[in-house]
Amino acid sequence: MQKNIKKQIITEIDNQAEILWGLSKSLFNTPEISLQEFQACQILTDALKSSGFSIEIAVGGLQTAFRATMGQNQQPTIAILAEYDALVGLGHACGHNLIASAAVGAGMALAAVKPKINGHIQVIGTPGEEGDGGKILLAKVGIFAFVDAAMMFHPASKNMVLRRSLASSELFIEFFGKASHAAAAPEEGINALDAMILTFNHINALRPTFGPKDRVAGIILEGGKASNIIPAHTTAEFSVRSLTAMRRDVLIEKVISCAKAAAEVVGCQLKFEIKPGYMDIIPNKIMAGLFKSNLEALGRVVVDPDLNERMGSTDMGDISHLIPSIHPYLAIAPENVAGHTLEFKEYCIAESGKVAMLDAAKALAMTAIDLLSNPEFLIKAKEELSISQKQ
Repeated sequence: MQKNIKKQIITEIDNQAEILWGLSKSLFNTPEISLQEFQACQILTDALKSSGFSIEIAVGGLQTAFRATMGQNQQPTIAILAEYDALVGLGHACGHNLIASAAVGAGMALAAVKPKINGHIQVIGTPGEEGDGGKILLAKVGIFAFVDAAMMFHPASKNMVLRRSLASSELFIEFFGKASHAAAAPEEGINALDAMILTFNHINALRPTFGPKDRVAGIILEGGKASNIIPAHTTAEFSVRSLTAMRRDVLIEKVISCAKAAAEVVGCQLKFEIKPGYMDIIPNKIMAGLFKSNLEALGRVVVDPDLNERMGSTDMGDISHLIPSIHPYLAIAPENVAGHTLEFKEYCIAESGKVAMLDAAKALAMTAIDLLSNPEFLIKAKEELSISQKQ
């Protein structure tokens, strides 16, 4: 019976292919940045409502978030997550238009087999992934409290189900010195720019001690007002990432120590602020195995990530620490094309993007069927997460 349901899901998504591709193109052609995705929210919820989902908009206090619910009984509840914010200046160069349409496609297919589903399906619209952590904000107010498992897909250059992500955070640093004329009375000044430059030099001196996935990148936001005036105030922002949240926090402390040393040498006052970032993804192996089998049944070859795999950060990492989750990748571009680039953007509106979106929708829906039809899978997935949380 499960096999027949999956066949019905594949047929339903194939029948809806042009509608789903139309959704994706609409999002691509009208990109909206983080937490401003009003049109995208409307387009996606209209499509889900037409398939019989009950719709809640502005859930969790986020105006562009939504929750679409369908199914019988309360538990178990499987959530399929949609991202739909665009990058500032680049539009949908990360493929969120494909992510959103795949989530809607999976939801529409599951709605078509609703009488055969024992449990709830939720398609949750999670805005603001590009920097604002929409999923984290939704989790804090309990949107995932009664969700048993969550999944989504992301476009990439390989088909992978166990690729991790980097834990990330942002650090804002300020130095306060004393202004003076750089020619007439330089000895009267305390140069805040010197402290900032020293900070960057200290960090660079530590780079040989960084691990292969440790990342510290920074920019000077304010370096002074005029070349003939000793800068009294400078600011910088740093992006700090690593394989785990624990290692990321170690790096943050190293950067702060570099800034403290620079402040002491120059005689400046230091202030800093740590902006909570994203945790690393824990791909649930039970769920990933199911998704892999479904993806391979669709004809895709799945590979394991290599040690030098490109990795970014995502707020899906935080969700994966709360409930069993997967964030698999489907290839839409050649391996030499990186995400968040104009080159990658072209594939997000190309035929390869369309095919990946449809395959993702099918695999997401089929994996949801696996979890709802076989309670032992969810039990094992939760046991796996419990072990990871204790480590």
